[in-house]
Amino acid sequence: QVQLVESGGGLVQPGGSLRLSCAASRFTFASYAMSWYRQAPGKERELVASITAVGGSTDYADSVKGRFIISRDNAKKTLFLQMSLLKPEDTAVYFCNKDRRRHSLGDWGQGTQVTVSS
Repeated sequence: QVQLVESGGGLVQPGGSLRLSCAASRFTFASYAMSWYRQAPGKERELVASITAVGGSTDYADSVKGRFIISRDNAKKTLFLQMSLLKPEDTAVYFCNKDRRRHSLGDWGQGTQVTVSS
């Protein structure tokens, strides 16, 4: 059973940076394209960034392009999201999971809260 544990969120001022991590276990992490998702209050969960299984290709939602970078360490079974130039509209709970466009989703973790506010 897929297990995903997100961490690294917090309160940051507009223009600041955060690095999120996702520790994966109980599945063959290196075989799957992975994604970061986020859900703001009252909104649907949206796909933010994705990376292929070996990390050779990435893609981003238009709203974060040029500000966020997704990466992975397959040896450590960990997914990362480096977020820069954060905006208040980036405030959400951030989750990691398999890329839903390519794979069936695993069980969702608890997510990590990111709040961008002055």
